[in-house]
Amino acid sequence: MARAFAEGEVRVNGRAARKGDRVAPGDVVDVGAIPSRADLAPRPQPELPLVVLLVDEALVALDKPAGMPSHPLAAGERGTLANALAARHPECVAAGADPREAGLVQRLDAGTTGVIVAARTAPAWSAMREAFRRGEVRKEYLALVSAPVDEEDVVIDLPIAHDRARGGARAGERVGALPARTEVHRLGPAGRFTLLRCVAVTGRVHQVRAHLAARGWPIVGDVRYGGEPAGGPGHLLHAARVELPHPTHGGRLGIAAPPPAWWREEIGSSVPTSDPLW
Repeated sequence: MARAFAEGEVRVNGRAARKGDRVAPGDVVDVGAIPSRADLAPRPQPELPLVVLLVDEALVALDKPAGMPSHPLAAGERGTLANALAARHPECVAAGADPREAGLVQRLDAGTTGVIVAARTAPAWSAMREAFRRGEVRKEYLALVSAPVDEEDVVIDLPIAHDRARGGARAGERVGALPARTEVHRLGPAGRFTLLRCVAVTGRVHQVRAHLAARGWPIVGDVRYGGEPAGGPGHLLHAARVELPHPTHGGRLGIAAPPPAWWREEIGSSVPTSDPLW
């Protein structure tokens, strides 16, 4: 519906309407054609890369590359992870509430790499979404920041709000902000940068990026939040491990992926490889 407003498909008395406009008795509201579920489903693109980390009867775990959006925002959009997933696992498209997401139970920003999980059935999708809602999913990231970090362990408790004027998010007290918590552990220096392991306890938009920037530790390549430019295809934030209750087997399932090879071109050979997430 937001797209319909943006593209002028919602009209009141023949004039384009905006979200929040008031209507009066007798006004004629005309809404353009609303896409069906079939129209919204991502178009299969088997030519897109898809790195599968794990697949069973309930879920598919993938390693998302940098520069690829998780799923389309509009009908017909191409080049996303969901388009690649729809080509190999078309059953995922029917699993979730929104067919555009192709069963994905989380999302990663386009520039972020790493583990992302999709459901293959509607019951599995519902179970995993409920696990996220209850805080039963552990999400661990590796982040390379262009600043020295002296503290070994830090907890960042700053609410997160959408920043509609600039895009992205803002950390700190402001209208509409939601509680957000990130646990940060210093792994050590990496060249002139610092490598951090971050646990996103909550799941707000751009949470790790905004929290680290608020502490003066912007992620390398994340110029939106003050990070210095990088030579690779994305910023240096990697979803290294996801641990969640398995939707059908019970018990805990851990899924991990190492950072992409191009990270080493950014930080050279001085990588603290002792951390199991590396």
